[in-house]
Amino acid sequence: MGINILTLCYLIASVTYILGLKMLSNPATARRGNLIAAGGMTLAILATIFLYEYDGGLRLHNYAWIFGGIFIGGLIGTLTARKVHMTAMPELVSLFNGMGGACAALISIVEFDHLFHENKIDAAFFSDKTDGGMYLIIVAGAIIGSVSFAGSVVAWGKLSGKVKDLSFRGQHIANLVVLLMTISAAFFAFHANVRHANIPFFVTVLLALIYGILFVLPIGGADMPVVISLLNSFTGVAAACGGFLYDNKAMLTGGILVGAAGTLLTILMCKAMNRSLKNVLIGSFGATAVHTTVTQPQGAYKEISIGDAAMLMNYAHKVMIVPGYGLAVAQAQHACHELEKLLTDKGVEVKYAIHPVAGRMPGHMNVLLAEADVSYDNLLEMEQANEEFPSTDVVLVLGANDVVNPAAKNDPSSPIYGMPILDVEAAKTCIVNKRSMKPGYAGIENDLFFRPKTSMLFGDAKKVLQDLIAEIKTL
Repeated sequence: MGINILTLCYLIASVTYILGLKMLSNPATARRGNLIAAGGMTLAILATIFLYEYDGGLRLHNYAWIFGGIFIGGLIGTLTARKVHMTAMPELVSLFNGMGGACAALISIVEFDHLFHENKIDAAFFSDKTDGGMYLIIVAGAIIGSVSFAGSVVAWGKLSGKVKDLSFRGQHIANLVVLLMTISAAFFAFHANVRHANIPFFVTVLLALIYGILFVLPIGGADMPVVISLLNSFTGVAAACGGFLYDNKAMLTGGILVGAAGTLLTILMCKAMNRSLKNVLIGSFGATAVHTTVTQPQGAYKEISIGDAAMLMNYAHKVMIVPGYGLAVAQAQHACHELEKLLTDKGVEVKYAIHPVAGRMPGHMNVLLAEADVSYDNLLEMEQANEEFPSTDVVLVLGANDVVNPAAKNDPSSPIYGMPILDVEAAKTCIVNKRSMKPGYAGIENDLFFRPKTSMLFGDAKKVLQDLIAEIKTL
């Protein structure tokens, strides 16, 4: 009877994952969807702890260790998530994703160790004592989970500024060699003597960790949204391997959903940048190492005062705000929403133009604006926004750079050439807020800053927005 109830619990949990994932597609229902999926996960965990049977009806009994681990991990996760600023959310997501990959890898390591100690008394080959399909799942979980863990930690370091982009001549060949060595070690472990099979297996895990580091190191910062999505899909696949090992339907379903969602998101991110996944992985777009040429000055730029900017926005019919990473760094999302409300009260139509790869992770700008209670109805995707720019009086670009760079349209020599951008120069006036004239994350000059319709408004985004609000209130 216990097994039937356990299966039912897994079925309910699987349904909540699917329902929660569906609800995450809309900011209005995302929070509720997240809670529903979390509730299903809690049900699956508790059902496994109290109802799972093994070895002829035995159940788990070491509850102190189990709940002790859950409590400590939950406490650390809760405190970390509560304390982190929204600007640091991308690296937190990357780090948490890495922890998921590490868990999946540890599951495979534990299961291999169990098989090893069970059979090491024999002198036969490991392949004679182990089902090939079972070993394939174990080693796949170990390799993919290790790559996801190591790669996510490097991504976390790069996003937080602790790790710099690193590339060298022949790096992609070196990565391929390490990957082939990893697969070879896994193959050798399966065909080794049972008594010594653990050595090549742990070499496999070590090489997978090294590959995960080398895999992410050369990838430039501008490609981080794609990399995070890809690593997320890796973690899902590794978790699904654990579901196969334990015949756990809830774990299998969750892993497949994460893997599929991460893969689809990776494809969408690549499409938004008009680049192939191969180009992202080997192109080092945005890496500091590849920008060896000095960008030449492109002419004079115009600077606008707070008073003039406030005047233009106050008497405009339509204003479009383009948020970028500078908005996140300044934690200016609440001030931005306050400006929006102030202009709306004065009869100005205000909308936000969101580029798919703005920020440092998929949906970064949406998350920031949702935190400030910006209405989802005011958020326009790139295609919608580009249709409305020609009828827009003022565009206010807040800390965005590469996603509004005209070089993507008219400079074939540019590394971002072909990437769809927000066509802000189609508006009557474009005001760009930046701290300085330094290039964006892709490391290239932005010709938009020197266009006739563009005026620069220098300063911290939060301070600039607060000054704009104060000035508009006096008009």
